[in-house]
This record gives sequence, C-alpha cells and structure tokens, in this order.
Amino acid sequence: MFSAIRVGATASLLLFAACHSRDRSRPPEDSTPVPPAAEGAFARRISAAELAERKKQLPSFVFHVTQEEGTEPPFRNAYWNNHSPGIYVDVVSGEPLFSSQQKFESGTGWPSFWAPLEKANIKTRDDSTLGMSRVEVHSRIAGSHLGHVFEDGPPPTGLRYCMDSASLRFVPAERLVEEGYGAYVGLFPELKAAPPPEKPQPPPEKTPPVPPVPPVT
Repeated sequence: MFSAIRVGATASLLLFAACHSRDRSRPPEDSTPVPPAAEGAFARRISAAELAERKKQLPSFVFHVTQEEGTEPPFRNAYWNNHSPGIYVDVVSGEPLFSSQQKFESGTGWPSFWAPLEKANIKTRDDSTLGMSRVEVHSRIAGSHLGHVFEDGPPPTGLRYCMDSASLRFVPAERLVEEGYGAYVGLFPELKAAPPPEKPQPPPEKTPPVPPVPPVT
C-alpha cells in the first residue's frame, strides 16, 4: 500500500514538473530597449481597489492558479491546442501578454510562446519551490501568476513561455477593435478588412408633372 502511495506521489510530481526546462538555468536578460508603445492598446488604468474586486470575482480554480500560483492539468485546459489568430491578455486586468504569432507546439499540453507580445507587461522572478530552480512569470499590472519560462524553446529566442490557460483570456483577431485592442489589428494582415459602410443615398428628386398636351382641333 505504501509503495502504491509512493508511486502515485512520484507520478504527480513528474506531471507537475512536465512544464519545466531541460536546461534550468535562468534565461539571459534581454537588453533590447522596450519600445515607447510597450503597453500597446492597453491604455486603461485600473485602480488597486478595482483589481482587488476583480480578483474576488474569479472562479475558484482561476483564483488558485493566478493568485496562489497553482498549475492546471496538461492537455485539459482551454488554449493548449488553440490555433486561432488573436492575442492573449491577462484574465484579471486585460493587459496584452502574448500573440498567436509567437505560439508554438511544445508537446507539454500547456500553451507555449517563444516571446511575449508586450515584454513590458511580463515580470519574472526566481522560483525554487519543489526543489527546482525555475523562473516564474507574472503579469505586470495584475500580478497574476502566468507560468514559467525556460531556455528550451525554438528560434529566434530559444525561450519557452509555458503558460496556464486559466491565467489568460483569448481575444480573437476579428474582435480586437471591438474589445479595445485595435492597435494589434496590423499583426493579422490575413484578415479581410471590413468594407466601409455605404453612404446613405439621397432620395431621388421629384420631377414636376408634365401638363397634358391639348388636343389639336
């Protein structure tokens, strides 16, 4: 019985660690300057009180992942296999974080990206829980736990941002303008631009009636 418990605990730990790097060293600091529009379309300002209220309204599992640094199961989450064009924003604040253009198939069962959409909205810190050396990723404004970043990703960065779907909200490309992220529409030129609305046509002018021609006598 104790052997079975030990095997089960080991399996759980291995599952939890599946989103961990084969090279656990800290990703190098990127010295690339942050562009002036680092916040992109996210021009809204959210007070601490509003953020706190939003966090209270989160579903229990989302709260566990974002506020208690939980981890969702692989292959059983919303976005691991999402291939639609669009951006991923913080589930609490709405700040832009990742884009479908940097998403790739990592085989881990979690949504993975080789770079953030807005680097200024991503914060990292060392994480030594579970006896492992990892780099934890948080959002800048909401402080949500997003996942971890590792050095085993594809070119051009060699990084793998292994994220929890529960921490993200996907905004489809065709809804970017409607939801206030119009600054990112240019990232998706494959989308057909909506035709401009037709100008209303003026009513036809009424012509005066032609008087009848008198009969010839």
